[in-house]
Amino acid sequence: MNARWPLVAPLAALAVLAAAVGLPGGALLTALAAAALIVAVLAAVHHAEVVAHRVGEPFGTLVLAIAVTVIEVSLILSMMLSGGAAAATLPRDTIFAAVMIICNGVVGLCLLVGALHHHEQSFRIEGVGPGLAALVSLATLSLVLPSFTTSSAEGTYTLSQLVFAGATSLVLWAVFVFFQTVRHRDYFLPAAAAADERVHADPPSVAQSVASFGLLLAALVAVVGLAKVLSPSIEAAVARANLPKAVVGIAIALLVLLPETWAAVRAARANRLQTSLNLAIGSALASIGLTVPAVVAASVWLELPLLLGLEGKDMALLALTFVVGAITLASGRTNMMQGAVHIVIFAAFLFLALVP
Repeated sequence: MNARWPLVAPLAALAVLAAAVGLPGGALLTALAAAALIVAVLAAVHHAEVVAHRVGEPFGTLVLAIAVTVIEVSLILSMMLSGGAAAATLPRDTIFAAVMIICNGVVGLCLLVGALHHHEQSFRIEGVGPGLAALVSLATLSLVLPSFTTSSAEGTYTLSQLVFAGATSLVLWAVFVFFQTVRHRDYFLPAAAAADERVHADPPSVAQSVASFGLLLAALVAVVGLAKVLSPSIEAAVARANLPKAVVGIAIALLVLLPETWAAVRAARANRLQTSLNLAIGSALASIGLTVPAVVAASVWLELPLLLGLEGKDMALLALTFVVGAITLASGRTNMMQGAVHIVIFAAFLFLALVP
C-alpha cells in the first residue's frame, strides 16, 4: 500500500477536483479538497524525486525545486485571479515568506539535525557562495528596490521596471542553472563517502521515470485546480481570525515547502548537507527567478495590480537573514550554533507576521 499511494494520489486528487467543481460547496467538500491538495503536493514531490534519481545530482535537486516552484506559482496565480486588487501584495508576501522559510527555517533545521547526528558537517562553498550571491541580488531587485524607486507609487514598479525585473530574474536564474548543471556541476556534488544508500541504489527504469513524470504533471494539474477551489476559503479564514493578509502568503509557502523541507532534513541527517543546501538555495532562487516573471506577465497581460516592495520591518529581517547566511556559509563547515541562530530568526519572522 505504501508503495502504491503515489500512483493513486494524483488520480484521486483529480477526482476530488472534479467533484469540487461539479458539486455545490460545503464544509465537507472543502475539507476533502484541502486534504487532496496536500496529498497531491506530496505525490508531486515524490514523483519529482523519482525523476531526480534517474537524472542524478545536481539535476535531482533542480527537478524538485522546479516542481515545487510550479506549485507555488500556480497557487499564487490562481489566488491573484480570484482576488483582483485585494491580492496585489500576495506574490510579494509569498516570495518573501518562501525566502525566509528556506534560508532560516529549512537551513536552520538542517544544520541542527545534522549537528546533532554528526557534530560538524562540510559543504563546497564554490557552489553555495555564488548561489547565495544570486539570491541576494534577485531578492533586492524584486522585493527591496520597489520601495525606493520614484517613478511610481511606493512599493510598485512602472511597466518598464516590471518587465526589467521579470526578465533579469529569469536570466539570472537560468545562468545559475547553467552554472550548476553544466559549467561547474562538480561544485554541487555531495562527497561520495557521506552519501547514504539512496545514492548508491539503482536508478529507476526509463519506464518508471516516464510514468512518474506523467503522474507529476497530473499532480500539478490537481494542485492548480484545487488551489483555485480553496483560495476563497483560505482568505476568508484569515479574515475571520483578524490576521494580517501576509499570513495568506506564509500559508502558501509553508504548504508547498513542507515536502521539500522533509527531503532536505533527511539528507542532512544522512550527512549529505551539500544536497540539503542544493535544495534550499535552488528552491529560493527558483521561487524568485520563476515566480517573479510569471506574476509580472500575469499582471501586465491581465492588468492586475502588483505591489512588490517590502515594508521596513520585512526589509530588516531580510537583511538580517542574508548577513547571517553569509557568515554561516563562509567557512564551508557548519555546527549547531549556526542552526540555532537561523531558527531564532525564523521564529522572529513568524511572530512578527502575526504581531506586526
